[in-house]
Amino acid sequence: MSWNQTELSSTHANTSGNYSFFDVLQKPIEMYVFVDPLCPESWALEPYIKKLSIEYGRFFTVRPIVSGHINTLNRDQFDKPKRLRDIWEKTAKRTGMSCDGDLWIDNPVTSPWLASIAIKAAELQGKKAGRQFLRKIQEEAFLNKQDISDESVLLKCAERANLDTEEFQSDLYSSSAKKAFQCDLKLTQEMEVDYIPTIVFFNQMVEEQGIKVSGLYPYEIYVRVLQEILRIHPIPSEKPSLEDFLAYYNIVGSKEISVVYDWSQAQTEKEMKKLQLKQIVERIPVKYGSFWKYIGN
Repeated sequence: MSWNQTELSSTHANTSGNYSFFDVLQKPIEMYVFVDPLCPESWALEPYIKKLSIEYGRFFTVRPIVSGHINTLNRDQFDKPKRLRDIWEKTAKRTGMSCDGDLWIDNPVTSPWLASIAIKAAELQGKKAGRQFLRKIQEEAFLNKQDISDESVLLKCAERANLDTEEFQSDLYSSSAKKAFQCDLKLTQEMEVDYIPTIVFFNQMVEEQGIKVSGLYPYEIYVRVLQEILRIHPIPSEKPSLEDFLAYYNIVGSKEISVVYDWSQAQTEKEMKKLQLKQIVERIPVKYGSFWKYIGN
């Protein structure tokens, strides 16, 4: 794929165009999502990715790219745990996605590169497996203050992501996982990604530039970019019931529910308390806001 980029502010004159049913089956848009498992803003992007997937997922596939941003660009920060803690705490307060910065004081991550390679090892069992594993290690780091470079923690995440744990353990130290991580680092350089998170939208059906969105933006911006690169204004798909949403994702934050369902914080709390009384969910104690685990009925 040849790489030319158009920054967020750019516009295309041609906004018309239609896709046949066959095109939609092929999902014309590919979203490269550049993340780092220890970047709190990558974590804060989660509500928007969920909502985009629910409303417009029929048009795109998500390809997570592990950038290694924390462990290469900001290596010096690992000598400053208090600074990392402050960054996490400020991000949690600003975004509503809880992350406990005390990790860097109480249980610091010793080998961040191993967490990144672990994601690629999980991806060897399929793209969905890789995405589920990424989510589990984010939960362990941001919510549970676990060192996600510890092999026992990684194996627990693999189990929770329903991976073949023996295969995962073998792949963790394989040349395949290391090569896949190197490919992601190379792609990060080639696409001139210097901020995490970044999303690059590509339309695979037409030869034109990709659109790069660096940093966190309101949800409407991502929709606008998607419409621009699709050249149509699609109607959003119907949202699933709250219970179905929770059953699918298993553990979600109040912020994620609020974003997906366009609810206020108070409305989300009210709806979740109803489900809690019915013993369908249990509240997970976290430092900021609330996370919920689906336990069924």
